Formats: sequence, C-alpha cells, structure tokens
Amino acid sequence: MIALLIGLQIVLPLVLIGWLAIAPLHNLLGASLQAFVTALTLFAIARMGVWVFPPWWAPYVYGLLFIVTLVVGFRQHKLQRQLPSSWLGWIAIIGFVAFGVFASNEAVQSWVGQFPPAIPVVDLAFPLRGGKYLIVNGGSNTRINAHVKTLDESVPRFRAYRGNGYAVDIVEIDSLGLRAKGLVPSDPAAYQIYGEPVLAPCPGKIVQAINGLPDMMIPKIDPANRAGNHVILRCGDIYVLLAHFRPQSLSVQTGTVVKVGDRIAEVGNSGVSDEPHLHIHAQRPGSSVAPFSGDPLLMRFNGRFLIRSDRVTMPK
Repeated sequence: MIALLIGLQIVLPLVLIGWLAIAPLHNLLGASLQAFVTALTLFAIARMGVWVFPPWWAPYVYGLLFIVTLVVGFRQHKLQRQLPSSWLGWIAIIGFVAFGVFASNEAVQSWVGQFPPAIPVVDLAFPLRGGKYLIVNGGSNTRINAHVKTLDESVPRFRAYRGNGYAVDIVEIDSLGLRAKGLVPSDPAAYQIYGEPVLAPCPGKIVQAINGLPDMMIPKIDPANRAGNHVILRCGDIYVLLAHFRPQSLSVQTGTVVKVGDRIAEVGNSGVSDEPHLHIHAQRPGSSVAPFSGDPLLMRFNGRFLIRSDRVTMPK
C-alpha cells in the first residue's frame, strides 16, 4: 500500500506536468482548462499525499515545474484556435471538466481538513524530543487523516475504535526530509524514529500497559493486537493512548504516576503499523471490553492542531 501511494505521488504529478509541457490541447480553451485542472490536482496531491518518499519538499518542486511549464511551454506552443476544431477535442474538454470536478472536490476537502471541528480540545506536550518530525496522519477528515474513518457509525467494526478518530501519527525525518534508509526497508531499525524515547504528554496515571508483543517486519502487521505495545494514560478525565512501542521498552507499568516529559517507552513497529511511527490519540474513557471505544477528542500539541505534512522540530 505504501509503495503504491509513493508511486502515485511520483508518477501522477510528473505525467500531468509532462503532458502540459509536451502536448497540451491545441486550442486556448482546452490548454487553459488543462492547466487549471493540473494545478488543482497538484494542490490536492500536495495536501493529501503522505510525503515520506518523496519527501515533504517534493510538492514545492512540482509547483516550480508547473510554473516553468506555464511560462516557457505555452510560448512554444502557438494556440491559434480559441475552441476545439474536432469532436475529439471536445471529448478531451469534457474529460478535463469531469476530472476537474473531482479534483476540485478533493482539493477543497483536503483544505477543510486542517480546521478542527467544534468538539473539546486537549492540550498536550509533544511526546518526542531531539529531532525533526513529520505528521503522516492528522486533521479532521479522511483526506488528510485516515483515522477519521473510524467515526463512521455505519461500520460496526469501527465502533470499538471510535476513540481513534482524531489520532495523530508521527515519523522522524533527517535533514533531507527522508524518514528511512531506502524506499520501504523491511527492517524497523532502518527508520529514523525507531527506538526514539516516548515522553508523557500530560501528567497522569498509567491505566493500561502492554509490553511484550514483537515488532513486525515491514510490511507485515499484527491485526490481533492492533495497538501493539502501548500505554493508556489517564490525565484527569481523559485517556491518552500512545502505541506501537518497541518490545520490552516500557519504563512504566499499570499504576505508575507520571509527569510531563517522563520517559514512557521507545518507538517501535508492533501491532497494526505500516512502518515504525508513534500513534497518539485522546478520548473519553471506553468500556472495559473495548477500551478504545470512548468519544474522540481533538489534541493540540504545544498550541498547534497538527495535520498531515506538518513538521515539528524539537530540541533535546
């Protein structure tokens, strides 16, 4: 799945820009519509893409290539006709209009997802230190946060994970914006974030701690233990889940009282994890048989509502 997404984020922008540069529609209406739809699609991909590879700065490169194509490419193609001269030209126009409607909707929805809905917000400290971090899931709709799908009450299996609805997933990146040595390495230790200490984001008490599950080799997952090694931290009247820890890395146990910044565990790849990352979400308490079923809450980290592709730099 990750490899397919990476391929789409590389191929589709280059195909659209290349098409516009080499063989735009041979009339002013068609070429203008093609350029507009390409711009919309690039914007939607930039907002919705998971920029772990290519890195976060790739959409800016695509944007620069698009601008160069408009400035230079259109000068090379003389568009003497205002309208298409054949039925094939009109079919191309209709195709771009249809795709443009789709791209417009995705662009708008991806933009709307950056705004928090009108529900309670929990203020937390960022749970990692000493690195540059990229948000791969975060926001208020499924265009930029895959976890929001668990709020769909028409799907019975999602009800046990409702508290996950506004979760945030975090990876670490290096100075080039890369999160691993290689494209999708199978060894969890090849990822920048693997083994990073996870810190308590709020003062409270550990009410659940799971420590002995194995790391999974990428792309394998453990659907029987979705959160993998994890803790549930009760902070006042809310629960905060931190998940996918490295096995035997927990520094706490059930009943441990922690303050902000206390070491809890290390980032790993246990449970249902596509690759090493830290999962965190806040919720109301769930039931004893479904602890992740409580109502989800929004989170602010150091005052920020984090969304996909946001970057956070934390000192040591």
